[in-house]
Amino acid sequence: MAEIVVKEILDAGVHYGHRSSRWNPKMRPYIYGRRNQIHIIDIKETIRGLIRAKKYLLRVAAQG
Repeated sequence: MAEIVVKEILDAGVHYGHRSSRWNPKMRPYIYGRRNQIHIIDIKETIRGLIRAKKYLLRVAAQG
């Protein structure tokens, strides 16, 4: 798997969330801030989640 690069994530627009009026309070740890009534997702948390998912998938694949 290619190294995760923050610039590529930003270019892909992954950090844009829903309108702030539609937010779920459980998502608070993953929200970096708000701009123009749109929540901005925390890129660091996104990368942590992707790394956790990669480790899990590698473990499942190794089990056959």
